[in-house]
Amino acid sequence: MSTPTIAPPLRNPADVAPADSYHKADPVWVYRDGWRAGVIEASSSRAVTVTYRPGAHFGTGVDTFTASYVTSRADEDPALDRRQENALAIRRPRGGDGASALGGPHR
Repeated sequence: MSTPTIAPPLRNPADVAPADSYHKADPVWVYRDGWRAGVIEASSSRAVTVTYRPGAHFGTGVDTFTASYVTSRADEDPALDRRQENALAIRRPRGGDGASALGGPHR
């Protein structure tokens, strides 16, 4: 399925999956100033928490959405679907001296 075209208030309620039917890492579309690619972080009976791309750049945002603002996504998004679990905790070497990006010496 490509990017949805119908705004959440106009969606048929029968087409809206319950929030708790989504699971961690499920690819989804979320509606925030248009439909955006996202990935489920957590879900409850009332809402889902999603990491999503708020624009065309590779940056991400995290927000909570009710079910009518979320739908499943089949299209791959390289910035979201290939990220590593806990990517912020991974240590990456900085240029030259081998110091890590987290906790290395500052100059």
